[in-house]
Amino acid sequence: MKTAELDYHLPPELIAQHPASRRDASRLLVYDRASCEVRHRVFAELPDELRGELVVVNDTRVLAARIPIERPRGEVLLLERAEDGLWEGLARPTKRLRAGRRYGDVELLEHLGEGRWRLRLHGEPAGETPLPPYIVEPLEDPARYQTVYAREGGSAAAPTAGLHFTDELLARLDVERVTLHVGLDTFRPVTADDLDAHELHGERYEVRAEAWERIRAAPRVLAVGTTTVRVLETLARGAPLAGRTSLFVTPGFEFRRVNALLTNFHLPRSTLLALVMAFAGVGETRRLYELAIAERYRFYSFGDAMLLL
Repeated sequence: MKTAELDYHLPPELIAQHPASRRDASRLLVYDRASCEVRHRVFAELPDELRGELVVVNDTRVLAARIPIERPRGEVLLLERAEDGLWEGLARPTKRLRAGRRYGDVELLEHLGEGRWRLRLHGEPAGETPLPPYIVEPLEDPARYQTVYAREGGSAAAPTAGLHFTDELLARLDVERVTLHVGLDTFRPVTADDLDAHELHGERYEVRAEAWERIRAAPRVLAVGTTTVRVLETLARGAPLAGRTSLFVTPGFEFRRVNALLTNFHLPRSTLLALVMAFAGVGETRRLYELAIAERYRFYSFGDAMLLL
């Protein structure tokens, strides 16, 4: 697949700068893959659209991972904690930084390429909420960039499809949890001309044995977000219940456990959009995105959602 097929034009005013006034007040575009029917709903109406699916969510928690540094002025974005207690992160301005130097609470140890560093953090993460660069307005309540079911801290970005849920809405659903700590793979854009040439570094996941037993036995499974899809399809291929996944879901992929997908509207040239195209079809996804733009849906992390049945 040519990466150019992941391109589309989005009017800048449709990039959501703030979450909806209430989490479940966001809009929900519903697409039935069997009938090709489209419905426009509100997220609070999600239970009315489901067909008895077990709803699987990613319960990772976003770290206070954006740490400012001085001299030179810049920042470090923590990506994930390594097994030896060290960290991997993105640091800028990379060309002016030096291995073996300490910048505040961050000690840079080794440059890994592409702005990535192996580093030691002195203390616990105590930076700012790492909002994506396309959100240029301040977030009044940092809790709105966490899901209401977030548990173990470990992510550099939120699993944004879950931001729409409230505790009241979850109480109406049959829910199971998995954990994938969102890192570089989820938000790094595809720069290669061919999608197959894009390399995934992998992200850490963990699933309880009893949770996987429920998920494996469920007649139908709704994956909340692309990160949940990657965990479930990794396990469906015989992977252990904890580890790293570099599973790259692109058009032509055989889905073995996910029957329905809940997701936000994603950036052009992203691996997330490629996954949606794998699930719904390239042409169908392009048509749905054109419709969402025409209907003035809000895009990206704080935007509206799409349910693919």
